[in-house]
Amino acid sequence: MFNKILIANRGEIACRVIKSARQMGIKTVAIYSDADRHALHVRMADEAVHIGPAPANQSYIVIDKVMDAVRRTGAQAVHPGYGFLSENMRFAEALEAEGVAFIGPPSKAIEAMGDKITSKKIASEAGVSTVPGYMGLISDAEDAVKISGQVGYPVMIKASAGGGGKGMRIAWTDDEAREGFQSSKNEAASSFGDDRIFIEKFVTQPRHIEIQVLADQHGNCVYLFERECSIQRRNQKVIEEAPSPFLDDATRKAMGDQAVALAQAVGYTSAGTVEFIVDGERNFYFLEMNTRLQVEHPVTELITGVDLVEQMIRVAAGEKLPFRQEDLTINGWAMESRLYAEDPYRNFLPSIGRLVRYRPPVEGTTPTGGVVRNDTGVFEGGEISMYYDPMIAKLCTWGRDRAQAIEEMRLALDTFEVEGIGHNLPFCSAVMDHPKFAAGDMTTAFIAEEFPDGFKGVALPATALRRVAAAAAAMNRVAEIRRTRVSGRMDNHERKVGDDWVVDAQGESIALKIRADRAGATVEFADGGSVRVESDWVPGQSLARLLIDGEPLVIKVARTTGGYRVRLRGADLKVHVRTPRQAELAALMPTKLPPDTSRMLLCPMPGLMVKLNVSEGDEVYEGQALCTVEAMKMENILRAERQSVVRKINAEVGGSLSVDDIIMEFE
Repeated sequence: MFNKILIANRGEIACRVIKSARQMGIKTVAIYSDADRHALHVRMADEAVHIGPAPANQSYIVIDKVMDAVRRTGAQAVHPGYGFLSENMRFAEALEAEGVAFIGPPSKAIEAMGDKITSKKIASEAGVSTVPGYMGLISDAEDAVKISGQVGYPVMIKASAGGGGKGMRIAWTDDEAREGFQSSKNEAASSFGDDRIFIEKFVTQPRHIEIQVLADQHGNCVYLFERECSIQRRNQKVIEEAPSPFLDDATRKAMGDQAVALAQAVGYTSAGTVEFIVDGERNFYFLEMNTRLQVEHPVTELITGVDLVEQMIRVAAGEKLPFRQEDLTINGWAMESRLYAEDPYRNFLPSIGRLVRYRPPVEGTTPTGGVVRNDTGVFEGGEISMYYDPMIAKLCTWGRDRAQAIEEMRLALDTFEVEGIGHNLPFCSAVMDHPKFAAGDMTTAFIAEEFPDGFKGVALPATALRRVAAAAAAMNRVAEIRRTRVSGRMDNHERKVGDDWVVDAQGESIALKIRADRAGATVEFADGGSVRVESDWVPGQSLARLLIDGEPLVIKVARTTGGYRVRLRGADLKVHVRTPRQAELAALMPTKLPPDTSRMLLCPMPGLMVKLNVSEGDEVYEGQALCTVEAMKMENILRAERQSVVRKINAEVGGSLSVDDIIMEFE
């Protein structure tokens, strides 16, 4: 077994590998760029080596720099994580030439399956059903348009060396194919150093289901069942679960057997994933093989009890797999929510800045017998950089069945505190509560279909709103008692706090009466209903854990004028708690209107202006591309919302932009 391994990666996956290595008694080496000098993975590792400037193409994906770090530290093996150099054949070859073990597949397997064009050809020759498409290289945008027409719209334009949603576009028309080809090519070049593009038919109403395989160097290969990854946005997975709610045993076995056969055909070793598109009739089509550890591997670990990182290390050291296919079983259900530094209220555009507050839920067994796990690479006070992937953490839960896994996730998301940046926690909560998701009825078009106008937040149903009103009133009573104590105006402070209150939230006014006792409070509503509220919350705490009629309620709470900001289950509410007289007067106050920005193009996220498509005086039409802003390795095309004339342009190519900077103004 190795004594020391180097992790050629950063962030949460580097931290994840360090944890398994530490449990195995193996020392670890971290590498870091200028931007990651104080990163969590650097703190956790036994050693750390600086490898260059912040941009990945000057540090993390420069093979010579990583190899130099390997030599300087005497590392016997390298774990590449995912992304960066994890599927780079030249990197694996460099390690082999140096006599250093690559904790991944052989370079020939990477060459065969890591390239999406080659892998599809091999799969086709092996008799594997594949999605129709054009596997040859595409020379330019006009060639892409011609091929797209031959394949038949809609088509998927993909980077051959891509992954993680980078370098991927769906095109429904010639214009979109032309535009998508260039954007995919640019993203592929900056993210992977390889700008080759291919085109395949985009299967409508598909489910994305992948099979985890694990193979050793002694001819043994198993599959560790499947992961459902259909909840995607911009071809990037957001929610994953294992197993899939859609597969039956026969389809599961057929997909698993096919994945193993494909892995063995290319001499694969280590952990890998075979991805399939599955239609409504459970017909499945090979998409690609990821010759690395997947982001969503924790859900497989939770239902199988297998530490995939540990097994990757043991396989690289020449050990045999400790189990056979018949030894593996599915135990319970697991969910994963990817926490991204992306603002869901701004069409999920990247957000950067300091994590003013970062308080994940407690990991381990929950009071109801579930499990919470959080894989992360950040800490409170740390910075979310514009240079890398926007993932903050992977929040995972396990339950005896799917319903419990979802409920555990709901509570865990409500418990997760993140402040200082935009993030997608509210959106993940909204998905967990969506009836179609709860029923397992989903395709890769779920987000586009269920949130066609983007995410605008969640409106709580009446029952949930009453629970929030009762909680807010009870908390307000505690705060009022504290206030009267501080004022010192009366010894018997409780006489200063009334029983009758009006709670305004989500456009509704809810009149109620509080009957308090030492154990909690009974909240009576005007319609005769009542609930029991119990909590140990005290003013100043940002997280309130309550029991409402014995059922848990967790809310993020912040004091505001006349009430509270309350966040839970994807909802972000201004809750005012007033006396009946205060409520009567508040109803007479005028509503403050937001400023009119309809004649401006505002920058929706921090980034770099890489292209301007129009000039001052140009007439533009609805949907026309106005400019392109790059952030976190993604190109974001900003379009005109209506027909107008460009009056003034305030930004220039190469300039840095902040959120809400005015890029251009219209007449």
